[in-house]
Amino acid sequence: MELEGRSAGGVAGGPAAGPGRSPGESALLDGWLQRGVGRGAGGGEAGAYQTPVRLDPESGPEYEALPAGATVTTHMVAGAVAGILEHCVMYPIDCVKTRMQSLQPDPAARYRNVLEALWRIIRTEGLWRPMRGLNVTATGAGPAHALYFACYEKLKKTLSDVIHPGGNSHIANGIEPPCAGPHFPNSLGLAAVSASQPRMVWSGSLGLGAAGCVATLLHDAAMNPAEVVKQRMQMYNSPYHRVTDCVRAVWQNEGAGAFYRSYTTQLTMNVPFQAIHFMTYEFLQEHFNPQRRYNPSSHVLCGACAGAVAAAATTPLDVCKTLLNTQESLALSSNITGHITGMANAFRTVYQVGGVTAYFRGVQARVIYQIPSTAIAWSVYEFFKYLITKRQEEWRAGK
Repeated sequence: MELEGRSAGGVAGGPAAGPGRSPGESALLDGWLQRGVGRGAGGGEAGAYQTPVRLDPESGPEYEALPAGATVTTHMVAGAVAGILEHCVMYPIDCVKTRMQSLQPDPAARYRNVLEALWRIIRTEGLWRPMRGLNVTATGAGPAHALYFACYEKLKKTLSDVIHPGGNSHIANGIEPPCAGPHFPNSLGLAAVSASQPRMVWSGSLGLGAAGCVATLLHDAAMNPAEVVKQRMQMYNSPYHRVTDCVRAVWQNEGAGAFYRSYTTQLTMNVPFQAIHFMTYEFLQEHFNPQRRYNPSSHVLCGACAGAVAAAATTPLDVCKTLLNTQESLALSSNITGHITGMANAFRTVYQVGGVTAYFRGVQARVIYQIPSTAIAWSVYEFFKYLITKRQEEWRAGK
């Protein structure tokens, strides 16, 4: 790849230019140059980040350069498709998870493992029973994930400019694989040469976390009502056969607030979930995809592992969220208020009914659900973002 716009006094030739340079050094320099790392006259790093420009009109844009040109619409479309596919493909396992998190299930709904639960549900309740509530989940997942990814990408770039003005700190690279900035050959800066690396990594992590937290606020606000309806329809012997019946009953019997009864618990769960998820994903990406190229296998592998770790760590909060959403009858009988409201009340009720072990009900199903779920979400999002932005770049180049 040839680059334009190198700084004055920069390296004129490719990585092979210059006497006494080893193949390893040449490869490293080539990688940096392809990511826009200029060299000043004194041999130091240039402060400005320059996007690589292709001179070959025949070939399409490199994946590393695509996110800089991605629009809000691109992130929303890619995120919506990823969210819908993630929830739809894994919905039967999600149904099993909800039932296994029941504090005192009916004897006919006591399951030893995920496969046995799925088989018994299909055999005794019908082939399509594990899919009940899928339509409301897909309806909520589309806009929820569109808002999440669009907000995350926008804030990530904004906070990157604030924390590292004029550069391209690893916040801007966050969860996607664009080219690295002048001080970081990779998105987390683990191989950085800048003396300010520890400070940049720390401030970048704070910015990344802030972007994720704000995006989670929007995602959960859009998704929480769908979660309430979905989980009530998933429970054993649920009286609801249609989404409209469930929505009407909840609205009439418990009021509009019932759709957001678990919102604070959902946020309390998702903030650490996303933090663990992103950190694990980035850590694994550094090992399996350090160049941050479009690599579907690395997105699938790293996303799956990150989701599993985060899911296991946040299972107690997910159990409390399920209790708040379903208002399980037996748990209600042990609660003097009539309805379980608030995270503290949910935590106390779970312990009263099932003890410490109740906090980890359904952990197996939750982990099994998250492994392919996050793998699907990451790979589909990255693919559609790549595909849409590539088409946009080709259209602009052809104008």
